[in-house]
Amino acid sequence: MDIDLNGDLGEGSPHDAALLALVSSANIACGYHAGDAETAERTIRLALEQGVTLGAHPGHADRAHFGRRELERTPAQVYLDTTYQVGALAALARIHDAKLHFLKPHGALYHQAGRDLHWAASLVRVCVEWELALVGPPGTMLEQAAVGQCPFLGEGFADRRYGADGSLIPRTELDALIDLPDEAVAQVFSLVATGRYATICIHGDHPAALAFATQVRAALLDAGHRIRSSFDSRTANGPAANPDL
Repeated sequence: MDIDLNGDLGEGSPHDAALLALVSSANIACGYHAGDAETAERTIRLALEQGVTLGAHPGHADRAHFGRRELERTPAQVYLDTTYQVGALAALARIHDAKLHFLKPHGALYHQAGRDLHWAASLVRVCVEWELALVGPPGTMLEQAAVGQCPFLGEGFADRRYGADGSLIPRTELDALIDLPDEAVAQVFSLVATGRYATICIHGDHPAALAFATQVRAALLDAGHRIRSSFDSRTANGPAANPDL
């Protein structure tokens, strides 16, 4: 079975280069919640060297809270904020004759759009206009808004705990983050077994991100899976991402 490992990258974390050798898709910060033009261009270049598929990771313009504080925005503002960020990242990718293939909202934008159909529709509009797939939590407004408009890929997390209702435990709670690589591996296998998750995320800013990515990747390969981008059929960036045949 092919499994896509994605990483939130270009956010200033020290492990990006090492993580890009382990993941198959890169969610690259667009400068609002983190990152800048130089960081984004370097992340794009390193991703392409590793055959990793490029995606935009737009967020709220709230660097002080790393884009994880909910803001009041209108759907029109969400559309313009996202278009601005995707356009900037797409221009940097064009320097390398590459293109973006998906959009994954960051932090509070991710969660607010998952609850609000109008916000979700704004993100879908950006995806349609830029010919991108949309990545988000399955069973949310993001998935509903994407129906008949753009490809949607359900995402699960290796490093975040889930509540009994299947939603992520808020970061404000003490047990929101998974701390041990073995637990992350177990959760990934549990998520994959449901068939609802097309891509699995490892946050680049997690203190144990490199250990998580290394052990999750190794465990999946040992179990006979292949690490391959979900976007291989759409990519124009060369070979399949980090193929392990």
